Amino acid sequence: MAIEKSYYMTQEGKEKLENELQYLKQERRQEVVERIKVARDFGDLSENSEYDAAKDEQAFVESRIVQVENMIRNAVIIENDNKDSDVVSLGKSVTFQELPDGDEETYTIVGSAEADPFEGKISNDSPIAKSLLGHKVGEELNVYTPAGDMKVKIVSVK
Repeated sequence: MAIEKSYYMTQEGKEKLENELQYLKQERRQEVVERIKVARDFGDLSENSEYDAAKDEQAFVESRIVQVENMIRNAVIIENDNKDSDVVSLGKSVTFQELPDGDEETYTIVGSAEADPFEGKISNDSPIAKSLLGHKVGEELNVYTPAGDMKVKIVSVK
């Protein structure tokens, strides 16, 4: 039997997945079934692009349901227990400044299941997070990014 992957996430991230799952099962699934019924009425299924598109969408929705169920089942909730409050760890927000005189940037380090760079949430598996994890406020270190290395100073951890 394969070992299942753990998905690290905040309680908020898990609730967001649970809401998505409920939406997919109760609304989205039914919408797709209706599209298939309507498309089937268009006639010959061998040349019916609406039917093919609806069936593809159904496959996508069903696979997403399985994926979300798996993520929820294997969720590991990140607890912010405030131990070592100045150390970068999962679930915390870290502000750093690119040296010598760059702007400050703030990211919250979350599990891959809820990473959203546009909301400032980066995965603990990302190169930046891997470089920052375990370091303390005031430390200067090299952060490895796909665009090249940069030297940063950790300004704060919350």
